[in-house]
Amino acid sequence: MNPLQARDLVIDIPGRTDGQPLGFTVEPGQMWGVLGPNGAGKTTLLHTLAGLHAPRHGEVFLGDHSLSGIRRRQISRQLGLVFQERQDSFPATVLETALIGRHPWLSPWQMESAADENLAKQALEEMDVVHLADRLVNTLSGGERQRVAIATILTQAPDTWLLDEPTNHLDLHHQVSVLQLLTEQARSGRSVFMCLHDLNLAARWCDHILLMYPNGDVCWGPARQMLVPAALERLYNQQLMTVEADGAPVFVPVRD
Repeated sequence: MNPLQARDLVIDIPGRTDGQPLGFTVEPGQMWGVLGPNGAGKTTLLHTLAGLHAPRHGEVFLGDHSLSGIRRRQISRQLGLVFQERQDSFPATVLETALIGRHPWLSPWQMESAADENLAKQALEEMDVVHLADRLVNTLSGGERQRVAIATILTQAPDTWLLDEPTNHLDLHHQVSVLQLLTEQARSGRSVFMCLHDLNLAARWCDHILLMYPNGDVCWGPARQMLVPAALERLYNQQLMTVEADGAPVFVPVRD
């Protein structure tokens, strides 16, 4: 499995003329959390790493190969992306949506096999939505749609998972089940790179953290080094209290 690398990467954010270059490597087996306030560029970074948004400077590499020189189908076999928001332009069932994850592995006009359908059903079962397999996606709740989106990338089975707010719309139980799934993917040798808003989920589940500040500053490293009050209070312009629970820090906003 190939590492995902940002080399001297400056993402292109409208209205921002500069930005600190990014130079990090997401190794197989790692779980990265990207933290920052609204507008800091988290989604733009994720889309740039997926090859959907051109950088202002620098390159993204999969292993030894620049993403710009790899065919889209090959990229889709190695990178999977869960968007923060999705538009359901065409009516499709939950099972049909999950099966989209198999498209990078099929030749043009090839139909999904029984094995593909079994993979999709297993993924829907994992995400607790298999009972909705015949429902149209546009009739689901936000949380159900989110779990279908994650089941789709699970069906795709890429080496690197890129996720924009994967716990968005989810209740606490399903937040934990999704993060446990991502942990299992990392332990199996895949890599996970996700944008989060919840500091405590990042502290509990991520081993590496990337902080994105509104002025374009960035810093990254092991979670224990990044998740410190001074850095986080500057990040969110909010005073924090820190306690420890189950071996992980818990951050609580201080009331005025």
